[in-house]
Amino acid sequence: MIESGQIRLNKATGQWVIYAPSRRKRPQDFQQVSQTKNSLINDHQSCPFCPHDQILKERVILELINPKNNQWQTRVVTNQFPALTTLEPPQRTLEGIYMTMPGYGYHEVIIESPEHQQTIATMSIEEIEILIETYHQRYLKLMEDSQTMMVIIFRNHGKAAGASLRHPHSQIIGTAIVPSHRRWQETEAQRYFDHWGHCVYCDILAFEQQDKKRIITENNLFLAFVPFAAEVPCEILIMPKHHQADFGSITPEEKTAFAEILHDVLGRLYYKLHNPDYNYVINTAARYKADEPQLHWYCKVQPRLTTPAGFEIGSGMRINPSIPEVDAAFLRD
Repeated sequence: MIESGQIRLNKATGQWVIYAPSRRKRPQDFQQVSQTKNSLINDHQSCPFCPHDQILKERVILELINPKNNQWQTRVVTNQFPALTTLEPPQRTLEGIYMTMPGYGYHEVIIESPEHQQTIATMSIEEIEILIETYHQRYLKLMEDSQTMMVIIFRNHGKAAGASLRHPHSQIIGTAIVPSHRRWQETEAQRYFDHWGHCVYCDILAFEQQDKKRIITENNLFLAFVPFAAEVPCEILIMPKHHQADFGSITPEEKTAFAEILHDVLGRLYYKLHNPDYNYVINTAARYKADEPQLHWYCKVQPRLTTPAGFEIGSGMRINPSIPEVDAAFLRD
């Protein structure tokens, strides 16, 4: 029986799998439940992220203040049911022919607003700037641990995207491993750079700005567009126009520009698609890759408008029923 978190390596695929028993302790927890029981926690009176919750204050790591009202705007707290912890060092061991290691890492929740019904699409630009600043501060802090190899910042919005609480929040996880999926992305970028001598993402940016068919919106520092080979309907990439491998290198000016375009993009989804469930993730360089010329950080937004089925699970290929250029025109107009 695994009492604490653990990470195991799939010997056949080279993929690591995180086991976090604290997040779901009994097999019967996976049984189907009614729609009512499985819905998001909407009532602010029972919400653990609302300001009235006294227990939450014991887990606060960081608070940033809204200068307009001198109240906290964002709070960072330890996850009550973390996927990873720092209880045991990430020492790899063998169990027969299999490799395993303790589930070492960090798992934090970023509460984006004291207002229960708020969301990024309806926040002010100033409030989103504070959120981006929170992301940046925690990213840099987690990377101070030499055991942290990768930091992922992500947001699950809506039940279909994996959220269980209505209150606006993001999450940040720091791991002691780099998953094979991320290494594969790095390898492909390196292959392109070795062949052509420049960053594949910079080439994509240059072409999208010239072609214009998939652009949704832009400002002086960021471009938002539907990728040419989008995996799902209305998928969006938000990418800095200036080459930058590491989110940790973002400047104050870029934080403002990122806040503006993130607000714009999520606002389009909110109003045009009636507030769909979605995930976004900030995809940034792993440790030791921050200065690489072939890597480029970006934010990927994937609305949950379709469900992967058997072929997609078996083949690893996605079937997208929508055309990227059509999606871009819809979101742009």
